[in-house]
Amino acid sequence: MSTPSSALLPDSVGDIHWLASISQDFAASLSMAETLDNAIAQIMVYMEVEAASIFLLNAEATTLTCQACAGAVDIRGLSVAAGQGIVGRAVSTGQAQMVRDVAVDGDFSKKIDELTGFQTRSILCAPLQVKGRMLGALEVINKRAANACFDDADQQLLQALAGVVSLAVHNARMAEALVEQERLRRELDLAREIQRGLLPQAPIGEFPVCGINLPALEVSGDFYDFFALPDGRIVWGLGDVSGKGMNAALLMAKTISLFRCLGKREDDIGRLLATLNDEIAETALYGMFVTMVLGTFDPASGEVRLANAGHQPPLLRHADGRYEEFELAGPPLGVLPGMGYEIVSFRLGDGRLFVFTDGVTEGYREDGTMLGLDGLQAIFDAHARSTASEQLAAVAATLQAGGRRLRDDLTLLAIGR
Repeated sequence: MSTPSSALLPDSVGDIHWLASISQDFAASLSMAETLDNAIAQIMVYMEVEAASIFLLNAEATTLTCQACAGAVDIRGLSVAAGQGIVGRAVSTGQAQMVRDVAVDGDFSKKIDELTGFQTRSILCAPLQVKGRMLGALEVINKRAANACFDDADQQLLQALAGVVSLAVHNARMAEALVEQERLRRELDLAREIQRGLLPQAPIGEFPVCGINLPALEVSGDFYDFFALPDGRIVWGLGDVSGKGMNAALLMAKTISLFRCLGKREDDIGRLLATLNDEIAETALYGMFVTMVLGTFDPASGEVRLANAGHQPPLLRHADGRYEEFELAGPPLGVLPGMGYEIVSFRLGDGRLFVFTDGVTEGYREDGTMLGLDGLQAIFDAHARSTASEQLAAVAATLQAGGRRLRDDLTLLAIGR
């Protein structure tokens, strides 16, 4: 077995020490830009080359873009097709490319040299990849020594460097993704707190209106609200914004704010609903709309007046256990401006009126069956002697039994003692 010559041994040991050093530098940096800039500057100096660059693939793996470079010419931002040129060949084949004379390589393009005045003589390029996932390529150009060409030792070193750079890029991307996830989490937490602040506070003492809202996701497109007027009547409303996520939450915030503002000034609930419709139709995007039921309740007389904009029918449970639905409804808010809405009026007596979103009746019980309207009525019947808030809590408990995650936002409103 041959023994390595003393002339080669120091360089080999030096390479190992340098690779260890540069690996530690990469581990200390979580910034992608800082990681790449540190890498390319050290690589150019250590390998004694005239230029070095790092190309990374875009998300679609169709384009390679120079993200960092060192040398006489700054080519950062330069993009080429994933299979174009020598760097593209390294990426498409997954193999290192050593071109000692670019003049005889058909994939070499002279365009950059012609634009910059730089003269490329030889190229050494290694792919960047982690666990079979291609990230890009590391390229060095022209040995500094006169008439020197890249050799097998250079290729082995560059391939080792490519492995280190690949891990550094992968770790930096993961760190950036985690930072972005944390930023989004904080924003969602803030949005959830703001949204919860838009809902009414639980009333103190005996109050004839109560509600519950449980979002399926971080934020909800459902809402409810109620507030007392100076004459003693209570204005109430419940709505469901189409879609889910942040867009639905923003439209929810707008609708509930408009409702609370206009509801204190507009005595006719039909006109109130029509005004809400016109306001939402003026600015609604992406075909979004709101279904909503709103009304008033006079505790002194027991009169309920309500109007419905495309929402499922409110459900009245009479004192004797009979149920009555109020199916009269106009179009949802935000679909067409200039719509009118009819008003339904009745005496509540000792009954209770329930208004709810489809997340309630379309929710699932612990046995996997859909609750449905019959199931909802069965819960109300089983807790007929309970308070209204206890009835609503029983519905929520049924749909969340066994730690089941809600499939849709769950919102209910009860009117009546």
